[in-house]
Amino acid sequence: MDLDGGPAVGHDAAMEKRESSAAAVAAFEDLGTDLLDAGVVTGQMFGARSLLLDKKAIACLNGDTVAFKLGRDNPGHERALALPGAVLFDPSGMGRPFKDWVEVPLAAAGEWPALADAALANARQ
Repeated sequence: MDLDGGPAVGHDAAMEKRESSAAAVAAFEDLGTDLLDAGVVTGQMFGARSLLLDKKAIACLNGDTVAFKLGRDNPGHERALALPGAVLFDPSGMGRPFKDWVEVPLAAAGEWPALADAALANARQ
């Protein structure tokens, strides 16, 4: 979905909905707070809480995971996929993952700040 709630161009309009735990929401909100000075704002993208730079998502909360847009050719992408439980982000749940995005579970939340920084750097390229 775009920021106005309508279908996003080039993206699946609906994301497979997964409920987020309080711990995941708190950790995600901390990411947003940490990135405020970098111009990142919170909003909605893919029907989920997201971190946005210039109205473009760099990360979104999906259940107890955060998906980061790292760019498939970015070294951070490979490092993120190596984390236990990390997978390519498939917002539709229909086997069509976004190859630039990696979804990282709450169990690896200690890595989320570095991944958010990498997603921010990727967005600024």
